Amino acid sequence: MADPVPVQHNVGASRYEAAVEGFLSVCEYERDGERLVFTHTLVPPELRGRGIAEQLVRTALADARAAGRRVVPACSYVARFIERHREFQDLVDRD
Repeated sequence: MADPVPVQHNVGASRYEAAVEGFLSVCEYERDGERLVFTHTLVPPELRGRGIAEQLVRTALADARAAGRRVVPACSYVARFIERHREFQDLVDRD
């Protein structure tokens, strides 16, 4: 994995954020009861290829697990990430 970046949970904006070199990367979600619906992940072109999206999603999924929440990977990046990382597949709400 790339060098770690500080990931912050911005509860008010319903997203996880990482500010790197003046650019903001985000993993956005919506609360649906006890579920988190991940809707969008964005890393600016200037920062792509550094593993920032992975760090955002790993942090978000770890927080969901710690809070006992199920997740809905509506974002294609989050869906692919969960498919590739079996340790997070048990979090997916398949209903």
